[in-house]
Amino acid sequence: MTIHADIVFENGSVFDGSRLLPTSTRVAISGTSIIAVGSDVDGVVGVGTRRVDLEGGLLLPGFTDAHIHPIEGGLERMRCDLSPASTRDEYLSIIRAYAEANPDLPWILGGGWQLAAFPGGVPQASDLDAVVGARPVFLANRDHHGAWVSTRALELAGIDRNTPDPVDGRIERNADGSPSGVLQEGARLLVSRLVPDDTDDDNYSALLAAQGYLHSVGVTGWQDAIVGDYGNHSDTGDVYLRAAKNGDLTARVVAALWWDRNRGSEQIPELVARREQLAHERFAASSIKIMQDGIPENQTAAMIDPYVVPTGCRCGAGGLGSGLSFVDPAVLGDYVASLDALAFQIHFHAIGDRAVREALDAFAEAQRRNGPSANRHHIAHVQVVHPHDISRFAELDVTANLQTLWASFEPQMVELNLPVLGEERSAWQYPFADLANAGSRLASGSDWPVTTPDPWAAIHVAVNRTLPPGDADYTSKAFYPAQSLTLEQALASYTSGSARINGHDSAGRIAEGFDADLVVVDRDPFVSPTELISETRTRETWVRGRQVF
Repeated sequence: MTIHADIVFENGSVFDGSRLLPTSTRVAISGTSIIAVGSDVDGVVGVGTRRVDLEGGLLLPGFTDAHIHPIEGGLERMRCDLSPASTRDEYLSIIRAYAEANPDLPWILGGGWQLAAFPGGVPQASDLDAVVGARPVFLANRDHHGAWVSTRALELAGIDRNTPDPVDGRIERNADGSPSGVLQEGARLLVSRLVPDDTDDDNYSALLAAQGYLHSVGVTGWQDAIVGDYGNHSDTGDVYLRAAKNGDLTARVVAALWWDRNRGSEQIPELVARREQLAHERFAASSIKIMQDGIPENQTAAMIDPYVVPTGCRCGAGGLGSGLSFVDPAVLGDYVASLDALAFQIHFHAIGDRAVREALDAFAEAQRRNGPSANRHHIAHVQVVHPHDISRFAELDVTANLQTLWASFEPQMVELNLPVLGEERSAWQYPFADLANAGSRLASGSDWPVTTPDPWAAIHVAVNRTLPPGDADYTSKAFYPAQSLTLEQALASYTSGSARINGHDSAGRIAEGFDADLVVVDRDPFVSPTELISETRTRETWVRGRQVF
């Protein structure tokens, strides 16, 4: 019996997840699946088939975001959201207005501020005090590696000039040793542990708000990069499972369970049990997130050689050091090998060249013990990669999980990263083309709410190595342009590459038998100037044949 198509997409271009198909290509779907791709699909067209006119736009697989924090993004949009602003005065204006509109909140929470808005990347508690009075405030910066807190928050936590830095973080201090109001990395927990926990209902609302937003930019699946208890970050696994069972989770999601760096292998049985508890067709807890280092902006990214001391820096006799390895590399390989043997995927956060090398060494140890892995391990961010380590990604079959939007001369890069990395290491940043040319597998993600979840903004930077022209921080100077990806490479990493990371082998491609996870955009970026890639807009998003946007 002939299966008739429910829908045929026609009169536009088609990118199939790896390449642009001939201009006459049409795509037919029935139920949840793609049933025909080609110039002639009339054999499956019936009386009831609906025709979707692409109007010269592009049809492509739904985007899979391989590294994102949607519930946090949803919560920030619901709270004191600083992401639309970019200056100190703008931030304080938003905070003042939010505090006045919410006089009964026990804490003022939110985030989205960028370090480059403040001298040395360090805002002051006194600025918050001036606009909120004696109220406790905890505002994560846009990369969530630091927090801006008020004097009252510091007092509640008992933080003063005599409080020592934790081993995995730093309390920023004024010249007299008093806390300035910024807590880096693990030091955030000194205050965040006092913040009221988000309820499951808070997180559920945030998840659904985030999902709607992500569908609006063409995202049909993702990997949540932290699901577990960490500071005031509550374990949201049950929230996802509830949404999946209720039918509210339309996206297909993988959870990266949090590896507690203050514990060792004794936590592995708990992770195995959690994976079994969080099992659903739309949601799987099959990945483990190991955060191996911090970021170069606050000198916590783990570097092989010490940071460069900028002119005029009051750094003390010890200089800036070489960053932090959050998990002891002497035991990291043992942890990774044990998890790999249990069929867990490892999702590393590694930004500095030493952290990247430590992650690769751990994968090499796992491969030595267990043999080649089918677990599709990946390293996210890969900001600074030593040239000697480029080829190891392909050799070890480790995917480079790219956050391409960061590869530009934006203020945080220019003012805080380049001075402490130095000229040679600065040129090693975000080596997308080198990784691709060495045969590495690529995936892409946004790290939202660190930066926008719109894939077209990230793809624009991947191809142009500049921010979009409409961005307030745009400069026409390309950031090491030899490391650009082609448009096909960038799109493939965000579709088929990221779907592969999540084990969604029936998604990420437009081919017969694949899921009808599809996006219609308003133009064909392959025929438009590359400088206009970021202007591409999502018209329709489909998940398994159902239109969700």
